[in-house]
Amino acid sequence: MQKKILIIKSKKNKSKIVCLTAYSKNTASIIDKHCDVILVGDSLGSVLYNFSSTKKVTLDMMIEHSKSVRMGVKKSLMVVDMPHNTYRNSKEALKNAKKIISKTKCDAIKLEGGKKLVQIIKTLTKNKIQVMGHLGVLPQSATNFKFKGKNTAERKNILRDSKLLEEAGVFSIVLECVESSLAKEITKIVRVPIIGIGASVHCDGQVLVTDDLIGLNKIRARFVKKYSNIEKQINDAALKFKKDVVTTKFPTKKHSY
Repeated sequence: MQKKILIIKSKKNKSKIVCLTAYSKNTASIIDKHCDVILVGDSLGSVLYNFSSTKKVTLDMMIEHSKSVRMGVKKSLMVVDMPHNTYRNSKEALKNAKKIISKTKCDAIKLEGGKKLVQIIKTLTKNKIQVMGHLGVLPQSATNFKFKGKNTAERKNILRDSKLLEEAGVFSIVLECVESSLAKEITKIVRVPIIGIGASVHCDGQVLVTDDLIGLNKIRARFVKKYSNIEKQINDAALKFKKDVVTTKFPTKKHSY
């Protein structure tokens, strides 16, 4: 675990970090060879369960999906999101982080928030738990999903929080939907890797939800680039299957016992 963390940290200012999400072994095993980090994101709430927000995602959900992902991850650093209301204080955070790590064998956990989490992060890192931070748009607490850093107050707060998270001991920070020049400044000032999502090319790496990347979601967020159209491929395959069944072209002797 420690070796993988050191590899990620060594990429700061040297080479870009590639991060994608996975919620199952099959997806993880495909993307593992291309990623530096695989995140079991609480985005599974909307992607898989059609929740209106990530707040409904439970600890057990994260653990079960992470156990599946673990089977498919051989090379990448595996990070698991701690869901909403599972790290409200240091004691709760430590108990639940230990539970996630012991049951899933992940390498690190991720928390959303800044100044309020400093003591919690210090407690976790003191107990040798690797922590990834998350600033900017925070899906677990956001009331709107507008990009951050458009005014002076927001910029100061996010910049301050990024420094506080670094000092607390995080090994990297995700910046979500943060204004480009601010993301550039944070990446330059903070000594741990900054992984962006909708936060410009200036970050040390990028993360996307795999289902968005492959076109399985209808999401139209500005930060998403669709590299494939799996929705169309599934539709085409299902249509061909339907036609073969209806016309008795399937199954043939080859597909029968």
